[in-house]
Amino acid sequence: MKFLRILLLFLLIQSCTEEDQSVDLIISNANIWTVDDENPRAEAIAMQNGRITQVGNTSEIMKLKGDSTRVINANGAFVMPGFIEGHGHFSGLGKSLQNLNFLKATSWDEIVNMVGEKAATLDKDVWIEGRGWHQDKWKTAEEELTDGYPSHDKLSEVSPDNPVILVHASGHGLFANKKAMDMAGISKETGDPAGGRIVRDNQGNAIGMFEERAMGPIRSIYQEYLSTLDQEELQKKWVEAIGLAEQECLSKGITSFQDAGSSFKEIADYTEMAENGELDLRLWAMLRHSSERMKGKAEGARVIDAGNKFFTCRAIKTEVDGALGSYGAWLLEPYHDKPGFHGQNTTEISEVQAIADIAIESNMQLCVHAIGDRANKEVLDIIEKEQQENPSLKDARWRIEHAQHVDPADIPRFKELGVIAAMQGIHCTSDALFAENRLGEQRAREGAYAWRSFLDEGVIIANGTDAPVEDVDPIESFYASVTRKRVDNGFEFFVEQAMNREEAVHSYTLGNAYAGFEEDDKGSLEVGKLADIVILSKDLINCSDDEIMDTKVLYTIVDGKVKYGD
Repeated sequence: MKFLRILLLFLLIQSCTEEDQSVDLIISNANIWTVDDENPRAEAIAMQNGRITQVGNTSEIMKLKGDSTRVINANGAFVMPGFIEGHGHFSGLGKSLQNLNFLKATSWDEIVNMVGEKAATLDKDVWIEGRGWHQDKWKTAEEELTDGYPSHDKLSEVSPDNPVILVHASGHGLFANKKAMDMAGISKETGDPAGGRIVRDNQGNAIGMFEERAMGPIRSIYQEYLSTLDQEELQKKWVEAIGLAEQECLSKGITSFQDAGSSFKEIADYTEMAENGELDLRLWAMLRHSSERMKGKAEGARVIDAGNKFFTCRAIKTEVDGALGSYGAWLLEPYHDKPGFHGQNTTEISEVQAIADIAIESNMQLCVHAIGDRANKEVLDIIEKEQQENPSLKDARWRIEHAQHVDPADIPRFKELGVIAAMQGIHCTSDALFAENRLGEQRAREGAYAWRSFLDEGVIIANGTDAPVEDVDPIESFYASVTRKRVDNGFEFFVEQAMNREEAVHSYTLGNAYAGFEEDDKGSLEVGKLADIVILSKDLINCSDDEIMDTKVLYTIVDGKVKYGD
């Protein structure tokens, strides 16, 4: 493959006129970590026509400079392949930047006040949307809680005329006010759906919290509202959200983003944007719909390298369970802090199997959300069954998204079956506040965010943030991966499962590229690969642990063009 990249580069250069032989961009006097085992260190790099043409020392590379060449003197700064976000929600990230964002909220009162201020600016019946709150992260607790959640009373008081939908940070629950619940017909008589729960007080009244599949009625009434709005304006707002997500990612050194769940329409829109040169970073997406909706149509959504490799859709996404924080993770043994309860199987196994069959028929990767050890086991069982019937699937790079809490006996199966563990470093330290309470000490120590155990088995790890569940910042997720410490209070979560620096960089670059069948174009700084690069203020391989969080993004380069840093 390296020979083919060099041949492609040669042909590109030969196609240029004699006047255009000089390279477009040079980074000189740099501390370069290439993620290339054959040539791990360098001090300069040259780029032309969006590809890397040479990697070496400054004196050699500067010979390629021409009158039109731009030179960035890194002055010893750290240069590495651009970060690849290995699992996030791109349009969701954009929406979170448009709507109320509670990632930094430290109390329920703070959230209520933000909603009240928003309601004061809106006409009657206009919906208020927000996301990012997490009850286990509040520093000031409510006096009266039900299963750790507050009542809707304060929220309803500040928004009597506006329905409110506030999505949990995990995305696996939401909070609604009285107006929204009334519109959705929620009452004492409303039953819990399979795979979901309406949280109720001791009188049987809904407090406003809806977990997993119980979110359906609130989401449905909200979608009905959206359908009444000007669709052209909604599309403009969506495009604006994509732009905001791009700016956020580029400012944090992200050059590629793997989107964990796009609709047919979004995939069509992304394809058009890529072909029109309207994307500033590279997107790789998973199609997500029910098996009924995708049957016979999934292959038509398969897009490879649209717009000069700016958009690809080659995967299908589904889920088996929910999130640990909301007791949605499906466990083999009951929750330590909720005896007798094993979590939620949110999607029937028969449906997951049907989607696996569609993935095979449409030549797509299968990506399955599984957080609890029971959920991971069920997915591995499905994959093993499919491989027994079709051995070539071992090279299909099917993925388990999150793989957060795995029975130690199942970890070797990832390697045996060729399954990629698409995990998110920041989830470890974010969930550390409650993970041991949910799982108990032994399960938390042996199988929770078990990066070391996976790596020792030879499993490929794809890293990320699950944005907007967490901040998309790869630096904090990298810090969590190598220290397993919380930034705010220094709390450590079973540090024996940490990655080393080289492994963590690999998980955010070449590991993610491999997880998307893109390792021939991305993930390392080698001649012939795409010129997607980040320049940082700190050496992530050698700086102290304390210095990692001081790292600043100096430049983000995509396709050989500076997208952030000027």
